[in-house]
Amino acid sequence: MTVSARRGEGAPGVDEVIRLRGVSLVRDGVPLLSAIDWSVARGEHWAVLGPNGSGKTTLLRLVAGYVQPTQGAAEVLGGVFGRTDLRVLRRRIGWVSPAMADRLHPGDPALDVVLGGIFATVGLFHESPTHDDRAKAGDLLEALGCGSLGPRRFGVLSQGERQRVLLARALISDPSLLVLDEPTAGLDVAAREDLLESLTVLASASDGPTILLVTHHLEEIVPGFSHALLLSGGRVLAAGPRQRVLTAPLVSSALGVDVEVVERDGRLWSIVRRNGG
Repeated sequence: MTVSARRGEGAPGVDEVIRLRGVSLVRDGVPLLSAIDWSVARGEHWAVLGPNGSGKTTLLRLVAGYVQPTQGAAEVLGGVFGRTDLRVLRRRIGWVSPAMADRLHPGDPALDVVLGGIFATVGLFHESPTHDDRAKAGDLLEALGCGSLGPRRFGVLSQGERQRVLLARALISDPSLLVLDEPTAGLDVAAREDLLESLTVLASASDGPTILLVTHHLEEIVPGFSHALLLSGGRVLAAGPRQRVLTAPLVSSALGVDVEVVERDGRLWSIVRRNGG
């Protein structure tokens, strides 16, 4: 299986995909993110972990240009927030999340769902995909192991099939940055491993996009993800190379539970320690 996406062109001379300095986000008087400092360089792939309510999805929504910081400076793909048209910026960012599936029309063919990623639209109305566009969409579905899904209605697909279609949709515009917000949520073990296999291949592609993966589970951080960010209470607890960040003390502190971190077959796994065991 071959899964790849040509990385979109960034601003000339820009080596940082993301640069956040002192970023905070407050909504209705509640701090969702506080004093975030985070840099992501080209060639790095990051996993973002933390308990529910730690700010993971909020952070990625900010990076993707769906919300702006209350304080601090944010720069993504060379575009400085406050001086950049975020609608244009978002066209260079692929996004996969459970919320995206809920916005799509269940009666649309899977191929049309993928093609919508070219135009950043939910459904095809006045847009006119070319023959090459349709061929590319079909090739992406084929590469993701679901080439036969093209004519099937999105609403009748299994959860695993939907996630693969959404990944193809995110990749079709050759994004510079790919944001995956809990892409395995709701999948059974077999479907999860199939999707993680695709992510492993994508993360190893030299011409692929920078990938950010939000997950609750260490075992979903497949080989190819070089860095990790731990969030707790809307603040960065640790960030850097995965070997330094994904340790038992730091992961335990972030999750608020005592865990042991073990490595098996190139994957990390967390085991909760009970009663000091």
